[in-house]
Amino acid sequence: MTKLVKKIVDGENISPVLPNEIKNYLIDIDGTICDDIPNEEPERMVTAKLYPDALETLNKWYEEGHYITFFTSRVEEHREVTETWLKENGFKYHGLLMGKPRGGNYHWVDNHIVRATRFDGKFTDLVDKEVKIQVFKS
Repeated sequence: MTKLVKKIVDGENISPVLPNEIKNYLIDIDGTICDDIPNEEPERMVTAKLYPDALETLNKWYEEGHYITFFTSRVEEHREVTETWLKENGFKYHGLLMGKPRGGNYHWVDNHIVRATRFDGKFTDLVDKEVKIQVFKS
């Protein structure tokens, strides 16, 4: 596993960061790596249809040393079925965060660089694209 780099600013320790070449991927589950299944129908989570290109791409990123963490709107009571499904389908990952807010329109505020990639039906190589973003006023 890649080692975090210790950071010191003005003589104070701050949160460590990954080297620039390593990404920390937060990946949604429903509608991104498999069928989009609402929390109200947990019985469908067991048989969710896998998106094969998701498995291939995410496991490649994992093998390249990137961090893979699933961040899902599924609730804690769905953890066991979710972990079982991920294992049975062969996903390699570092973590699973439950309880992501539902509804989309996410606006993430962080003291680290955040790059968002909207999933639009197929995992492919990522490419750079210039887009308009919102930032805090200086």
